[in-house]
Amino acid sequence: MTVTAQLPFRQSHPLRSPDDLLALQGTGPIHRVLTSVGDEAWLVTGYSLVRSLMDNELLGRTHRDPANAPRSRTSALFGGPIGDFDSEPADHARMRRLLQPHFGPRHMRTLQPKVEGLCAALLDDMHRHGPPADLLTSLTQPLPILVICDLLGVPYADRDRFRLWVDDAAFSPDDDVSLKGLESLLGYGMELVGAKRANPDDDVISRLCDEPDLADFEIATLAMQLLFAGHETTVTQIWVGCLLLLSNPDQWQTLLHNPNLIPKAVEEVLRAGMTGGVGVPRYARGDIDADGVTIREGDLVLLDPGAANHDPEFFADPDRVDLNRSGAAHVGFGYGLHYCLGAALARLELKIVYSQLIPNFPTLQLCTDPATMTAGFHSLSHGLVELPVTWG
Repeated sequence: MTVTAQLPFRQSHPLRSPDDLLALQGTGPIHRVLTSVGDEAWLVTGYSLVRSLMDNELLGRTHRDPANAPRSRTSALFGGPIGDFDSEPADHARMRRLLQPHFGPRHMRTLQPKVEGLCAALLDDMHRHGPPADLLTSLTQPLPILVICDLLGVPYADRDRFRLWVDDAAFSPDDDVSLKGLESLLGYGMELVGAKRANPDDDVISRLCDEPDLADFEIATLAMQLLFAGHETTVTQIWVGCLLLLSNPDQWQTLLHNPNLIPKAVEEVLRAGMTGGVGVPRYARGDIDADGVTIREGDLVLLDPGAANHDPEFFADPDRVDLNRSGAAHVGFGYGLHYCLGAALARLELKIVYSQLIPNFPTLQLCTDPATMTAGFHSLSHGLVELPVTWG
């Protein structure tokens, strides 16, 4: 198959799929593309194929020859392979076994009152300062950071430091800056592990320190991965979700009068808010037949959950926000082997945000056209702009 597109796609609106992606998706579920650094990759956009490949044990994050592996972009965190090829399956299973108890439904139930209190305090502060407000800095950024810091045992006062390192490690176009950011982040993780070993508390890092077969560097690495995933992705989910609902005021009013629909709204917003064009990177551990296309061992595969969530074969009128939508489940949190461990935490935060924000600010409305919010807009929370709102 010949190369059909160059990433990244230009996104003209934060709530709409890129035009080039839509055109590409109309030609089939899998496409040969060039990444932003010029390496060849497979971009998978069809719902059925994305879902099946997410659960395929022949796709992983490692590569047999990492130094020469194709890269998705310049990033020490995401650009190339991560981990050891030979031990990846065992390492992955071990990691999930260690972390699952900290993010399961039972632990989320105990966490709920604290998240509710944090959200309420932020909204009270927004109300006191009066309209207008920036929902990004008032709610969507601070809440996930407060929650994940509390859960992990990371000092919230350090947020400016670790956000700078996360930003450099994940998004800097300069490889040296990205690597230095990652090193600083892991060094900070080691400081936290040392502090928890000396003075343990009721948090994830302290409990990981009690695991007899975990070395300090492993704990630090896991903790910093959780710190990144636990706030960066949720910041975007809340930002996009609020923008999506405020852009559909009839749905805002529906939730105001029917709060029992909020759990369904969370799922629909997670589906509709992922516009596609950003693939989750995986490497083929062996040859794979994908809808008649042979993915060769070592190939880079970009699984696009946003495109899959807008596949019209599975989601009728996919751009429409439908709080009563039924049928196929979205793949915003992955599927199968690599299903997101933090899904329950993200859902909890989103439910609490909508349950409190909508009744407390029933007349909330945007102060600007969403079409103007695309400058610097990238995956995750990097490049998010202010979300100006008012109420009366």
